[in-house]
Amino acid sequence: MNAWSAGIGGFSGAYEIPLKKYKKPVLVAATDGVGTKLKIAFMTGRLDSVGIDLVAMNVNDIIACGADPLFFLDYIATSKLDPGEGAEIVKGIAKGCKEAGCALLGGETAEMPGFYRRNEFDLAGFAVGIVDRDEIIDGSDVRPGDAVVGLASSGLHSNGYSLARKVLLGKKRFKLGDSPGPLTRPLADELLEPTRIYVKTVRELRKAFSIKAIAHITGGGLLENIPRVMPKKCAALLDSSFWTLPPVMELIRREGRIDAQEMWRTFNCGIGLVIIVKSSDAGRVLKKLRLLKEKAYLIGEIVKRGKGDQGVFIR
Repeated sequence: MNAWSAGIGGFSGAYEIPLKKYKKPVLVAATDGVGTKLKIAFMTGRLDSVGIDLVAMNVNDIIACGADPLFFLDYIATSKLDPGEGAEIVKGIAKGCKEAGCALLGGETAEMPGFYRRNEFDLAGFAVGIVDRDEIIDGSDVRPGDAVVGLASSGLHSNGYSLARKVLLGKKRFKLGDSPGPLTRPLADELLEPTRIYVKTVRELRKAFSIKAIAHITGGGLLENIPRVMPKKCAALLDSSFWTLPPVMELIRREGRIDAQEMWRTFNCGIGLVIIVKSSDAGRVLKKLRLLKEKAYLIGEIVKRGKGDQGVFIR
């Protein structure tokens, strides 16, 4: 094992960096939380999945530059720690780390009576990864004509929950046990579906293909996240008919009467990760993704961006 610590109660954890595997090692770090998805966990008492979300939101950011996650740390803040609840949260974090292939190096639990409401808490996570300098994926080689491949999300992931709760639990007053059409299972199950972790998939793709850019579709949706990984002279032209809006997002759109632009900017709309590759590689990339049991689609192409144009066009 590369990681070790003094055990529970120790002041820190340690990790031996596998330098022999890298010619010019560069450390990559990310930090994120779960957001107001936690409100659904509080309402249901189901805490086993938010730990997975916490890991996913961080390691999916790490892989966007081509790095392999090394280790993860968590921070749990609450008014008073319930040992059983804490164990459920950490169990989810450990599961996420196992799926991402990184070590759970340690964490911190802070009890702050009077600061947090009773039976509520907040989560933050921190991930560190490593990549060879010459292997960093920075999007600088993206060109018009490149293909845009979308990997399916598992649902809302961990974004847009303030609007989702306002529409579904506020305006429409659905109960978490309801299964309003087009849902085929209770609303609670849809809203607590863990965020997909794409680490192993991206690792396998990088072995076989030259990936030009990767965008993790989080807050800001497709409209704001894809431009972050492309030169300013490029734009992504996407065709929404190439994939299907997930049922829970279709429900939110319909019941909230939300226009298309707000949907694209608030939710991932069914695409959790975007990968940009040469158009000549697109078919083989999709075939490989199917072998890896990923739902993936060719969702568009890169075009020349005109002066004053936005970075993403969705038709």
